[in-house]
Amino acid sequence: MNSTTVAEDGLHTSTIQSLTLHYRGKVRDIYVIDDAHWLIIATDRVSAFDVILPDVIPGKGKLLTQLSLFWFNRVRALIPNHLVSMPLETLLPDPGERAQAEGRCMIVKRLRAIPVEAVVRGYLIGTGWKDYQRSGAVCGHALPAGLQQADKLPEILFTPATKADLGDHDENINYAAMAAAIGDELASDIRRVSLALYRDAAAYALERGIIIADTKFEFGQDAQGNLVLMDEILTPDSSRFWEADTWQPGTSPPSYDKQYVRDWLETLDWDKQPPGPSLPQDIIDGTLARYREAVSRLTS
Repeated sequence: MNSTTVAEDGLHTSTIQSLTLHYRGKVRDIYVIDDAHWLIIATDRVSAFDVILPDVIPGKGKLLTQLSLFWFNRVRALIPNHLVSMPLETLLPDPGERAQAEGRCMIVKRLRAIPVEAVVRGYLIGTGWKDYQRSGAVCGHALPAGLQQADKLPEILFTPATKADLGDHDENINYAAMAAAIGDELASDIRRVSLALYRDAAAYALERGIIIADTKFEFGQDAQGNLVLMDEILTPDSSRFWEADTWQPGTSPPSYDKQYVRDWLETLDWDKQPPGPSLPQDIIDGTLARYREAVSRLTS
């Protein structure tokens, strides 16, 4: 695979032969550098309903990486992250392999992953809205009656979830279950940091006309047991971004994310099981345009 192919056609699956593949997720391919470091490549794959689709969104992985790096740098005073500095030319001397990683990779510390997704919600949407319609609460947090879809929540909610294996669905859990699984002190630290990260990012984004309706963070621990922010943060793949000027409760606002893909898939007679359907070019182009707009507004 040469650099032209990667640039024009997008990268569905990386093929780095000089490093050992550790894990291939929905979007990211993780390679072993040594006992202490990993190379994470953000491909242009797109998943929906926990199914990896056959087509790519060309350049999506670079946009996700650019935005994650921006946020990691912005919030580094709040919590350390997993990034390390290492020359890519030294790590991947082969030009063909390096072309697959350039602009779309992170070189990171190997951490002990904490098996919880730290979900933070500022608005009533998605599974939170469905939960509220059914029970009047979101993940055990009781809410006032009469709220509408996409309403701003009376307070920001921390609603953790289990991390599922590839192809399975994450499951919402309450805070008590999280604390029982990982310990009170660690659970408290994750909740505190997650809420602080969301508040900072939501205020910053709103100044640029974007509402961060909800997001999720992932954390690990280093050899000394320190809490470290990892994976990706505050991207259209891990968050719900809305246009602030057109946001209106009572509707499902358009998103700067792959909701555009999900909405199209919902029009099909597809059982949401593999294999996924191919995406038409206008859906690919429309999705990429939304990612580009979000990244441009948040990082410029």
